This record gives sequence, structure tokens and C-alpha cells, in this order.
Amino acid sequence: MSKILITCAVTGSIHTPSMSPHLPVTPDEIAAQAVEAAEAGASILHLHARDPETGRPSADPAHFRAFLPRVKQATDAVLNLTTGGSAVMTLDERLAAPREAEPEMCSLNMGSMNFALYPAADRITEWQHDWEEPFLRGSDDLIFKNTPRDIARVLTELGEQRGARFEFECYDVGHLYMLRHFVDRGLVKPPYFIQFVFGVLGGIGADPENLDHMKRIADKLFGSDYTFSVLAAGRHQIPFTTMAAAMGGHVRVGLEDSLTIARGRLATSNAEQVAKIRRIVEDLGREVATPAEARAMLGLKGADRTAI
Repeated sequence: MSKILITCAVTGSIHTPSMSPHLPVTPDEIAAQAVEAAEAGASILHLHARDPETGRPSADPAHFRAFLPRVKQATDAVLNLTTGGSAVMTLDERLAAPREAEPEMCSLNMGSMNFALYPAADRITEWQHDWEEPFLRGSDDLIFKNTPRDIARVLTELGEQRGARFEFECYDVGHLYMLRHFVDRGLVKPPYFIQFVFGVLGGIGADPENLDHMKRIADKLFGSDYTFSVLAAGRHQIPFTTMAAAMGGHVRVGLEDSLTIARGRLATSNAEQVAKIRRIVEDLGREVATPAEARAMLGLKGADRTAI
């Protein structure tokens, strides 16, 4: 099997600070946890920003600038900026920071979908910020908009114009067909790095047979021109990434996707999750890729060609 890429989603828009005191929010916390995750074995760091005063997910380039240069100076990991941000942000807001930073890599959601987080609200008894509970409960009427026009714009502005390549986030099998559509339009070139996403209410469920199905369809649509990675929300994170590694795929962990390290126990850091999946994949006989190897595998432009 080829070397395995470990992506770490350091912080994000899905979980709220009150759900774990270990989720990084301030620039200092995000930078420190990103560097620790890279030192633990993550060759790719998937990054969101937050407003340090309110804890809200933020698209403000200034909030990204507060930690991106520090992470770049302290580690050689690939910096992968979100274009998803939050379902309540406009596309202009979501693209503001990556347009400025011109990173090697960005995430790209391959379809509009219900993004239902509201069941989590019933499990929380104390809220750290006044926006958190209404945001989660209101997600029963929330659509995460990623239309074909939106996708084409991201591919053009960040890919064609700024040289970024993409982590194509596919939350359901239809998203694979949407990616094939953009390949056929000539807006996406191989190699394709496809992130299968499981366990978000509104997307494909975290059932092992769904992982098999997603891979079979991707094989049919993309042949040998793609590699796949897997992320799974919450308690499914480690079981699904372990399956992906055994199938020859790559893995994504991080506090954006799951706050725990074991049943009933919060992860104390992103690095703890990276170290755990690294132990597992190495026990399976896989060798973890370095950032330089990740760049070669994914055809990235190099950190020296970014504006970070």
C-alpha cells in the first residue's frame, strides 16, 4: 500500500466551545494545537478560524492572519483552508480568507445539503456563549448551500487563478457524481483527493456498507486518478478511519469532527487523536507520509507559492 496521509481538522464550525474545553478558539490555541498535531504526524492541517471574543466561527481574514503565519513558520505541514466555513456564511465571506492567503490546498463541499446539528443541543446543559443554543436548535431549518455555480466559482477563483488544489468533501454518493461533472467540464484535473464524510445528519450515514459503496462508485467514476480519505463524525471517527486505512485509503481526524478520544472521554487535544490514529495505521503496516510526500502525492504547488 502507498503511504498514508493523516489530515487533522484542528477547529471548525460544527462543534461549540461549551461542548469541550479543549477545542481551540483563540489564535494562540489554534496555532499551538495545529503545530502539535503536525508534530504528532499530521501532514495536512485543515483550518477554520473563530472570533476569539465570541467563539463564533469566523470568515474574517484577520482572524486567519492571526495564526496562519505562525503555523507556517513552525511546521512544514500542508495548510488546507476551509471554503465551507459555516452554513450561515455567504460564499463571498467563505472565500475571503483563502483568496487572500492563496493556500496550497482548500476544502470544497460538493453539494448543497441539510446540515442538521440540532440533536446535539439536547445533550448540552451549560452554554458558554449566547449564540450557541439558538444556532444548534435552528439547524433543523438550515441548508448548507453549495450549488454548481458556487462550486464552479471556487474552482475558478482558488484553483485556476491561485493554484490551489482541493480536498473534495463528499457527504453523499450524489456528491461524487457532481465531482465527475466538473471533471467532465474540465474544471478539475487529476489527481483527485476525495474526502468521504460520514455521520452528519443530512448526509450519508455512518454504516460500513456505505463506505464500501462510496469507494465502489468512486472507483467507477475516477478509476486510478483519485485517492480517498475518510472522516466520520463523533464516535464513528476512529472505527471508520481504521477501516479506510485497511482499505488503502487515507484518514482525517481532529476536534472539528469528533471531540472524544474514547467512549465517554474527551480528547485533550488534536494531537492526541493524531497520535492514536497513527498508532493504529502503523500497526496495520501503513507508513505515514511526510508533508513533502503529501505534496508530491497530491500535486501541490508548494508552501513557497502561497501568500501566507
